[in-house]
Amino acid sequence: MHAFDVLGDPVRRRILELLADGEQTAGAVSAVIREEFGISQPAVSQHLKVLRDNGFATVRPEGARRLYAVDPRPLREVDGWLEHFRRFWTPPLAALATELARGRRERRLHGPADPPEERNPQ
Repeated sequence: MHAFDVLGDPVRRRILELLADGEQTAGAVSAVIREEFGISQPAVSQHLKVLRDNGFATVRPEGARRLYAVDPRPLREVDGWLEHFRRFWTPPLAALATELARGRRERRLHGPADPPEERNPQ
């Protein structure tokens, strides 16, 4: 399965978000996903299996529990693929950062801005 097929499902993306906060038991993941998406525990288990089988998650047994965690390797591959497209959003974000810095500088030099009609009396 292609990485974007795995990540294309909102349930699997949400599971990865939960796992990004740290290792979680299958039960904890299932409780959140069942609450948010209204799907059964077996359906959540299937999503965990897809993530595990495609390398996005790891699992380790701890007694009777299964602990899941994010495996970052496939996410790095996705990030590498996205690198080709960053040019579409990086310059606009850099321009926004410049404008924000310009506004901070203006406030520092001139204090809070007066309403436009008070700045340029005619």
